[in-house]
Amino acid sequence: MRRILPTFLDTKYNIIHSQERRLAKAIARSVVKMPDITVWAFMIPFIFVFIFLRYKRASETFVLNFLFTKKLALDAALEIMKNDQSRQDVLARIEEKTSNILAADKQGVYSDRIRRQQMNEINLLLDHYLKLLDAQGNNYQSLVKDAYQTQDNYTAFLRELTLAEKAVNRVAIQTVGRGEAASELVLGMEKAAEGIRAEQAEKIFA
Repeated sequence: MRRILPTFLDTKYNIIHSQERRLAKAIARSVVKMPDITVWAFMIPFIFVFIFLRYKRASETFVLNFLFTKKLALDAALEIMKNDQSRQDVLARIEEKTSNILAADKQGVYSDRIRRQQMNEINLLLDHYLKLLDAQGNNYQSLVKDAYQTQDNYTAFLRELTLAEKAVNRVAIQTVGRGEAASELVLGMEKAAEGIRAEQAEKIFA
């Protein structure tokens, strides 16, 4: 693996994290809908502000939840590249962190089945982020092109990631429930993610 100066690694980390956050926000715009704004909301400013802030909170919560596994994996990849940490050690710390979250959950929202599927996703993402951190480039597009070389290779990774995310979502729905509405929301989220990623892949390798 090529050695890279820490400052370059930090820059690449920020590039990757920013891209993942942009993706999460784009998906949020597809699934978190702004409530209808009545004429009264415009006539009474604080009502409009209240509605808008509630929408922003919902969107930001979605973004943070979507980025949960991505951030864990990206931080782990940086630790491996920057501080010579072993894969076993960084994954052990993630196991401990998610176990603590599980132990603290008193409402049954999180489960060990969800956690196991998330660890599968994190393992896949860890390989992906290590490739990107080791690649040459000064923006996300150039990092992906250097890491994967061809659109077919990158698309193959995206298919694996989609399957891993869907596995987490299916177990989460089974654990939390919420019926048909939750299933429709998840399907909308998955469809939006696939569409946005496919479009990005086309642009990267155009």
